[in-house]
Amino acid sequence: MSFQFSVPDMSCGHCVGTITQAVQQAVPGARVAVDLSTRRVTVENAPAAEPVRAAIEQAGYDAQPVA
Repeated sequence: MSFQFSVPDMSCGHCVGTITQAVQQAVPGARVAVDLSTRRVTVENAPAAEPVRAAIEQAGYDAQPVA
């Protein structure tokens, strides 16, 4: 499945790398695409949204699901 999150505090390449790594560690096999200009993270091949959101938040960022 594919999930999208708004991550308003994401502001730089370091943030992108941190979030990408956190999600990939929490959900092996997930494909992570980050759009820094819109501050959105899209994750494909994840079985559920909650582990993705939790990984982003554990990395130190607020994550809100985008409908």
